[in-house]
Amino acid sequence: MANSGVWCEADVAGRVCDVFEPPAGGGQSFAIVYLHDHISPDERPTQGQAQASPLAAELARRTLRTIAPWSGPSWWTDRIFPPFDAETSTERYVLERLLPYLAERWNARPPAVGLAGEGMGAQGALRLALKHPREFPVVAAVSPAIDYYRQWNEEPSLAELYRDAEAARQDSATLHVHPLAWPRNMWFACDPADSLWYDGADRLRMKLAALGIPFECDLETSAHGNAVLYRQRMAQRAVDFLVARLEAESRRVV
Repeated sequence: MANSGVWCEADVAGRVCDVFEPPAGGGQSFAIVYLHDHISPDERPTQGQAQASPLAAELARRTLRTIAPWSGPSWWTDRIFPPFDAETSTERYVLERLLPYLAERWNARPPAVGLAGEGMGAQGALRLALKHPREFPVVAAVSPAIDYYRQWNEEPSLAELYRDAEAARQDSATLHVHPLAWPRNMWFACDPADSLWYDGADRLRMKLAALGIPFECDLETSAHGNAVLYRQRMAQRAVDFLVARLEAESRRVV
């Protein structure tokens, strides 16, 4: 049986990451940063844990170079979350630690680095791309938890990050949309039966459309509230988008 690549564990600046390494001579010239969904503060990642995610599993099935940092319930913000690190936010970690690592390991540098995520990681991917479109011109997000501020009273980690729900709302992906600078390739999807996250995705759609910012989204396909089934259905479409747009970026004349 041909080698289809393996997941391995890597220490990147003192943080645990899952890494999918394609078989020798395989893979693409680009790399994907996969941001995981919400996990409990005391949940310790195990080697290859990312494979439990439909989206990360699809990235591996397609033998795409993938790195999946583990951050706990940090919400991938630019705020200090002590259980992750006392001095570096998860956003700065991705920008200042992960990107140099990808350049050294795979010679993958922006714009040849795509962002992908589900849930907490999906809103983090969108926020990162909207704040740093030059570094991340390609992003795909499945079931993005854009309106995570709605969970401020129920989610202890959000109370550590923000003084109140309004402060969290002001830091949401939708509030980081800039009319003159945006990721050139943006795709997101949310099940209309997802009562928690659909409204936020729809508001982002409306704001992007009103500003004339190019994007693609699917807010119509439904798995009738079955989150696992929905993410399985959307994984292939998300990866198709990432591959097509990263390949297009590689041919783009600056």
